[in-house]
Order: sequence, then structure tokens, then C-alpha cells
Amino acid sequence: MSTALPTTPPAIGFGLWKIAPADCADVVYQAIEAGYRHLDSACDYGNEKQVGDGIRRALGAGLCRREDLWITSKLWNTYHDPAHVPLALARTLADLQLDYLDLYLVHFPIALAFVPFATRYPPEWLFDPAATTPTMVAANIPLQATWEAMELLVEQQLTRQIGVCNYSSGLLHDLLRYARIKPAVLQIEAHPYLTQARLLRLAQQYGLHVTAFSPLGALSYLEMAMAETSERVIDQPAVLAAARRTHKSPAQVVLRWGLQRGTSVIPKTVHPARMAENLAIQDFELSATEMAAISALNRNRRFNDPGDFCESAFNTFYPVYD
Repeated sequence: MSTALPTTPPAIGFGLWKIAPADCADVVYQAIEAGYRHLDSACDYGNEKQVGDGIRRALGAGLCRREDLWITSKLWNTYHDPAHVPLALARTLADLQLDYLDLYLVHFPIALAFVPFATRYPPEWLFDPAATTPTMVAANIPLQATWEAMELLVEQQLTRQIGVCNYSSGLLHDLLRYARIKPAVLQIEAHPYLTQARLLRLAQQYGLHVTAFSPLGALSYLEMAMAETSERVIDQPAVLAAARRTHKSPAQVVLRWGLQRGTSVIPKTVHPARMAENLAIQDFELSATEMAAISALNRNRRFNDPGDFCESAFNTFYPVYD
């Protein structure tokens, strides 16, 4: 792996959450063909084998070289035991048909009981879905032990960098006290309804790059009944006014807001026209007034909150945010 490779992910990435396996190889190929070089994957998305097929096709067609791509994946909750961390990455690399990742993230600060690959892969949240009352089962594994296993992956050159998702300020403070290899990236939900300004400032103070998932807010959650149509940030007057001035779409304005805050954004779409639209946000700039007006939409509205969905979907109350 060349030391000349980038140390932070490209500003505009392509999110792979909720892309059906049957469509995923074609979608990944189309995304790379459209110009995306930052792909955000995860074991839990259940489509890494198809992501790998799409990457292999794109490389075989000469659309780019492996070193032109930034590939992120994530360690799932059931693999936090130090003995299982390298096994989880080995499975991800095999599925993606890669020799190394650019970034491997701890997906959630949640350690769950191990589920063998042969039993169920990806294992998702429930320990035994066939139980009378299926629940999550916590594992007695400290985050420090998991991080130390992640560090070994860097030393073995299986991933260029490591980082964390869904960490709070308190967990970041703690991590930076024991990390031998510092986290390179913090990935968090961030959009105009959840600006996370203090957490963003803290991460930047520690030298972590921040990637914003669900950068368009409710649009990622409407189909899952985890958001209401009335919560569409792209319908807000501040966003629409900026779109009129810049002659850009409301979605492009919201993504541009994310870039100007210093974060990478990883929107997801399966439509080629939207792929092109989401990439075309580097040729305009929001004014300070527009940035402030969009930031003022903050409601601390978190759509992806284990404290909510774990109880309703998995019969387990498991908050990680206060």
C-alpha cells in the first residue's frame, strides 16, 4: 500500500446501506462509472459480496484503479471480541474481493454476543430470531479491547486506517486516552435537523475527519417508517431559498452545506441521474448567511437511534446517546 494514498476519504461518497443485493453490483458499477471513488460499505448491510462484484467489474473495465478507490467497511456488533475482529475483516475482504480496506470502522459502540458465520451472516441485531421473545444479547467486552484488536489490523496492513461510528463526545475522550493508533475518522448521523455542532468541533479538535451519514436526513428513513414526510429538510424555506439563488436542487444545497462544514457526505441512491446530481456540488458555494440559516434548522432530531429502534424492533432497550 502506497504512502502516497489519501489520508482522508473523498468529500463525496456513495452510501451502500439499503441497496438490495440483487441490484447492488450494477449500482456500484454505475456509481464508479459516474465518478464516485468513495464507497461506504458494512457487513450489516448484507450486500458486500455484490459490492465486491461491482468493484471487480469496474476495475476489470478500466474505469479506475484500486488505489483510486476509497473503500470503507465496518465491524459489526457481534464481532467485538478481539478474537473475532480479524475474522470479521477477513470475511469482509473476501466478500469485497479486496486485499485491504482504506478504512475500517467500529459500527456501533455496542458489543453483542458472537453469532458464528455458519449460523447467520450478517447476524444483524437479534441473538436468536427463532426465540419466543427474540432479543439482543450483550457481550462483556470493553471497547478498549475491541480497539486494540483494530490496531493490529493496521499493523498487518489489512486496513490503512481505523475509526469509529456513532460515538459520543464522552466515548471519543475515552478512546483518545488509550488509543495507540489514533482513530482517523468519526462517522456520525449529521444533517440540518441534527447538526451535532459540539461533537463535530471536538472531533476536529482531536484531528479526526468526520463523515456524515444520512446527510439528507429524513429521506433515508421515510420508507422504514422512522421519519415523517413533514420532516423532509429539502422542503424547508431556508433550503429552497438557497436552491433558487444557486440554481441547484434542494438536495444539492443540503449536501453542499455538509461539505462546507468540513465533513464528507455519503448520500445513497440507485438512480443514475441522482448519482450525477449528488456529485455536482463542488461548483458553487453557500453564503455565510445561508449556512447559518440552514444550521438554525437543528432540532436534535436523530433518525438512527438505538435507544428508539432497538426497543421497538428487537425487544431490547439499549440507548447509547443521552
